[in-house]
Order: sequence, then C-alpha cells, then structure tokens
Amino acid sequence: QVQLQESGPGLVKPSQTLSLTCTVSGGSITTNYYYWSWIRQPPGKGLEWMGAITYSGSTTYSPSLKSRTSMSRDTSKNQFTLQLNSVTPEDTAVYYCARGYYGMAYWGEGTLITVSS
Repeated sequence: QVQLQESGPGLVKPSQTLSLTCTVSGGSITTNYYYWSWIRQPPGKGLEWMGAITYSGSTTYSPSLKSRTSMSRDTSKNQFTLQLNSVTPEDTAVYYCARGYYGMAYWGEGTLITVSS
C-alpha cells in the first residue's frame, strides 16, 4: 500500500517561498510510469492541480502557477518537493501530494499552509 505524507512550515509570510516535502512509502517514486502531483484546496474552494514530477524526474506545471512553481525530488529519500515563490494570502490552502496525473490513486492527508504576516 502506497502512503504519502506531506510536511511543511504551517505558516509562511507574504513574499516568502513556501517549501513542502512529500515522503512516499510502500513504493518507489522512480517506478515506471508514475506521476507524482501536488494539489491544493483553498478554504471554501475546489481542488487545484499545481503540477507533477514524473518517475524520470521531468516536471509539468499548471500554466497559472508555472512562473512561481518548482518541483524536485530526492530519490535516496523517496521524497519529492514543491517550492512556491512570492506567496500571498491567496496561496493559503490545504496542500496535498498524490500519485497520479489525470486521476489520483493515492493521496496524502494534506497539510494546511497559511500565508500571513
């Protein structure tokens, strides 16, 4: 059973960079041909797919967030990460990591990130 766990700071100040890590267990992030995604849900709004990193390390991002988003991975730790630059209060959301691209087979529990001074 694949399990994912997000970790992050909880609170980020406006204009700073948000960094989140997803630790995967029960499966390797390098296994063909899986995608590993980040998704967020602002309070009272729907889910928003942010981007994904593939089993080979290539990345794809949502056009609306591409200029501020970067994803990477550490295969030795079986982790993948999200960086979101220049955050504003509108980036306050529950952030999820998941396995999948068009449909998510496994999800983390999510972590609430609040952007506030």
